[in-house]
Amino acid sequence: MHDDSATDAQPADQSAETDATDRAADGDATGTDEFTVTPYDVAGTVDYDRLLEQFGADRLTDEQVERFPDHPMLRRRVFYAGRDADRYLDAAEAGETHSIVTGVGPSGPMHLGHVLVFYLAKRLQDETGAHVYIPLSDDEKFYAKDLSFSEIEAATRSNLRDLLAVGFDPERTRIVVDRLDADVVYPQAARFAADITQSTVDATYGDPENVGLSFYPAMQATHLLLPQLVHGRHPTLVPIAVDQDPHVRVCRDVAAKERFDVDKPGALLGKFLPALDGPGKMSASSDAPAIELTDDRETVRAKIMEHAHSGGRVDVDEHREHGGDPSVDVAYQYLHTFFEPDDERVERLAADYRSGELLTGELKGIAAEKIGEFLAEHRERRDALGDLETELEPYRLTEKERAQLRPSVFA
Repeated sequence: MHDDSATDAQPADQSAETDATDRAADGDATGTDEFTVTPYDVAGTVDYDRLLEQFGADRLTDEQVERFPDHPMLRRRVFYAGRDADRYLDAAEAGETHSIVTGVGPSGPMHLGHVLVFYLAKRLQDETGAHVYIPLSDDEKFYAKDLSFSEIEAATRSNLRDLLAVGFDPERTRIVVDRLDADVVYPQAARFAADITQSTVDATYGDPENVGLSFYPAMQATHLLLPQLVHGRHPTLVPIAVDQDPHVRVCRDVAAKERFDVDKPGALLGKFLPALDGPGKMSASSDAPAIELTDDRETVRAKIMEHAHSGGRVDVDEHREHGGDPSVDVAYQYLHTFFEPDDERVERLAADYRSGELLTGELKGIAAEKIGEFLAEHRERRDALGDLETELEPYRLTEKERAQLRPSVFA
């Protein structure tokens, strides 16, 4: 894997958006190397407050959270910070055009850490009528992972079924796959690439492993600006985990160029769903298995009971006396993040765990049941899908939309 840490030098041609906030969170701001957060590497215990200082984002206020459609990941500040959220909320409340962009890089089966943001996006779409654009960066995975195109294609097809199972409105949703939609995506990326210097790429992402990754920020900018390129200038919100924020910052620099006639995309930054074995985001590269969206109830329960990091004591008597720590208990963190929607219930679970009344095995059992139920419903919708090409067709860019995008490179 290439070095994802950023360089210390600040090139003279960097804009204000990336200047001073473009470095990866690997200790640059404090002189330590306690954790690393980049689009290609997450390690250590993440300090989310320090990330806000480094990335130049603002913590969501209580008023902003109340203006969003009600959702546990917002109420509980799993999505805890952002940029230009008010502009997006103003448009949504006024019934004006507004959009959401959030995607996935297909390199294997989707797991819980991938899918929750899509269910949040669906909730926002259901409540406000937002356009949702979902890019699949299959070419990036070829540049960044030791995978063949055939392996990536298989992952793409699997991921598409999971995305369709979420249940987005096809009238207001577009799913864009880089290699499948290269005729419209790459001409736009060519326009934006001319305004992204190599020194900006190096300072934001580190020294790219190959020229494909050097070019890829232009592709990401295209993804984030697609709704405006199709529907005209309007507020766009990008709900993402914090490791993907460099893509947004570079895109905001590009969008600041007047000739592109687009607004800077806003961002909604989220904390990671931890891996079963503890701190850090859920990842297929973790020592513990990820909970995949195709896992049945028995598999989910087995993974949680065997692998979920516990905040409890070494034995029952000590736990009954001293209690456990829900802040580090993975089963509790899953319930708090998404899977227990009732705030009073989730607070009571935490209190019972701290007091020692609730044992680790019992807490794991509750989480396994909730997650198993969620995945059973998701899997039922997934299994009910027919031929993938037929199911995907209503979500693809229309010919009129494609015509809008193709000639722009000659403008």
